[in-house]
Amino acid sequence: MALRDTSIPEPSGPVPGATAPALSPEDRGRLLAGAHHDPHALLGAHPVPGGIAFRVLRPFARSVSVVTGGKRTPLVSEGDGLFSGVLPPAEIPAYTLHVAYEGGEQEVHDPYRFLPALGELDLHLIREGRHEQLWQALGAQPMTHEGVTGTRFTVWAPNAQGVRVATDFTYWDGTQFPMRSLGASGVWELFLPGVGEGTAYKFEITSRYGHRFLKADPMARRTEEPPNTASIVTASHYEWGDARWMAHRADTPVHEAPFSVYEVHLPSWRPGLDYRQLAEELPAYVKDLGFTHVELMPVAEHPFHGSWGYQVTGFYAPTARLGTPDDFRFFVDACHRAGIGVIMDWVPAHFPKDDWALARFDGDPLYEPGDGRRAEHPDWGTYEFDFARTEVRNFLVANAVYWCEEFHIDGLRVDAVASMLYLDYSREDGQWEPNAYGGREDLAAMAFLQEMNATVYRRAPGVVTIAEESTAWGGVTKPTDTGGLGFGLKWNMGWMHDSLEYLSHEPVHRKYHHHEMTFSMVYAYSENYVLPISHDEVVHGKQALVSKAPGDWWQRRANVRAYLGFMWSHPGKQLLFMGQEFAQGAEWSVEHGPEWWLLDDGYHSAGDHRGVRDLVRDLNTAYRATPALWQCDTRPEGFRWVAVDSADDNVFAFLRYDAEGRPLLAVANFSPVVRHDYGLWVPGDAVAWQETLNTDDARYGGSGVTNPDPVKPEDGCVRITLPPLATVWLTPFAP
Repeated sequence: MALRDTSIPEPSGPVPGATAPALSPEDRGRLLAGAHHDPHALLGAHPVPGGIAFRVLRPFARSVSVVTGGKRTPLVSEGDGLFSGVLPPAEIPAYTLHVAYEGGEQEVHDPYRFLPALGELDLHLIREGRHEQLWQALGAQPMTHEGVTGTRFTVWAPNAQGVRVATDFTYWDGTQFPMRSLGASGVWELFLPGVGEGTAYKFEITSRYGHRFLKADPMARRTEEPPNTASIVTASHYEWGDARWMAHRADTPVHEAPFSVYEVHLPSWRPGLDYRQLAEELPAYVKDLGFTHVELMPVAEHPFHGSWGYQVTGFYAPTARLGTPDDFRFFVDACHRAGIGVIMDWVPAHFPKDDWALARFDGDPLYEPGDGRRAEHPDWGTYEFDFARTEVRNFLVANAVYWCEEFHIDGLRVDAVASMLYLDYSREDGQWEPNAYGGREDLAAMAFLQEMNATVYRRAPGVVTIAEESTAWGGVTKPTDTGGLGFGLKWNMGWMHDSLEYLSHEPVHRKYHHHEMTFSMVYAYSENYVLPISHDEVVHGKQALVSKAPGDWWQRRANVRAYLGFMWSHPGKQLLFMGQEFAQGAEWSVEHGPEWWLLDDGYHSAGDHRGVRDLVRDLNTAYRATPALWQCDTRPEGFRWVAVDSADDNVFAFLRYDAEGRPLLAVANFSPVVRHDYGLWVPGDAVAWQETLNTDDARYGGSGVTNPDPVKPEDGCVRITLPPLATVWLTPFAP
């Protein structure tokens, strides 16, 4: 808002010209009640017989004058904050308003003299549900409009009688800023001159039932820090430094590239650090350990810290707990400059019921289905999205694009896909209705996921989408043009469950559960898989990875080392949650994060934990340097069993091949005994085989049983020593 311009002479004399036409009682009542669809028809400047009528709504103002041609002309109070008058010009002149309050004066532009700042093409795309950059059309957009700087406010609220902008500088009273409805689009718009970045705002909505309430902007790109809930006007001024990364991230398809992921909950990784401080530490740590990507649990704004980010209210705003949107850009940029890709968890399955957010946004179900049985998510006490509604689908598809384009995100891990795909998910008979074909599949959710994936892959080359999908739904990672959902990768929840179940058994009983480690290869090529040891597996009584394993402290660590060696050599990509890379024994705590003190010099077992961390580093180093471990992850010719039925020995052995046919032999011994002279078939061309990794190496905290010398095959077999509770990798030796 401009300060008082003292060069303008004080007003003098009566208001010239005729009296402004009075508002009808109906228009006046609706305007003051925030229930008018077209306030611009009542406010601002309009030709009338005898001149130009001006009408202004400024609650609590002592006086309002029109300033034109260097002359200030006072308007007459009509009561309730309305001021009006008629000036003699034949055409609407350039003008400003001089408004005097009890505590001071302002000279401002009149918001009601501007044409809509949202174009017809935008409205057409919104109606069609095809606005792929929806955040540039809806929400709060700082801009210059008709030569004046300010902010355009737009919101979709098709069931509302009226919508007003309420701000911090109006003390959350929206009376003076009613918005206009832009036809059948359901979009309301108002350009507020002089309002800029940093302004806190909400939308004051009057429902068709006459109820009035404040709502945060669904498209807000910045929010107040919780527990405060207002939206904040923002624009990005960040200059990216990752051009090289962005230019080359699509060079190799992700399923044919090394892909090793470190999963992180940003607020608790190093509690107290903000985005920029995390940018100084996390990329360096991830790079040192050799991971190719970091996956962030949801960073979109959420009111309840204990939801870990999975109950989102601000789908377009990085959480303000850690800084501004540009601070988050700085973090992503730092990862890219360190050679680390950034994946973020994305939650389009549901949203919380907070009354200031998306729930019943304009007084009616809008983002959620109108059918209460379908709207309620039975597991989480939240609402599900109405995937059949054009504008809701557009809101979510554009949101996926938004994170990739505006924040250079390299991947979206889509949460709770199974809950979206099935109409009867966690529902009993009578709580759901079959689809049009009599089935239990949610056809609208399926179409949404296909559209989202197709749009993201088209607009953001090199980005990967990853499904957390826990059922046997076919074609999750198949292309959309063949009927698949179009994801790039899928979490292998079956492998995770079975292998962790195997790990938890005492070695003497493992022979009865041998199939739990081999069954994954029956379906390994049905999808493009990620092997996830995620946050979900180390909370709520499930225990940390090292605590799942049986035996004493040495045996538990050995079990974990063997398991990680098996995991890194198994077909599929890898994901490991923070804290598990150094064998943290306690479950993850959202309040305290990883137990970094276990690595401190003063802690008596620090060496044990560092040993596991060193193994993870070496696994990643060897993995990235060995195409056999990732190049043919999704092709059957990239794998061959060598020992699949050695249940009595608790031994698994298999070959991995790269695209040129070069092999790696992986052997896992999940028994606590050394097996000497153990014979294994190998391909016949290699002169000798060299051990390249051994999880029992003393530097990892193992017993040091290794195969230091190259091993020559005899009669098609190599005979090696298998360390206890360990995995070894061997590759052909080139003397």
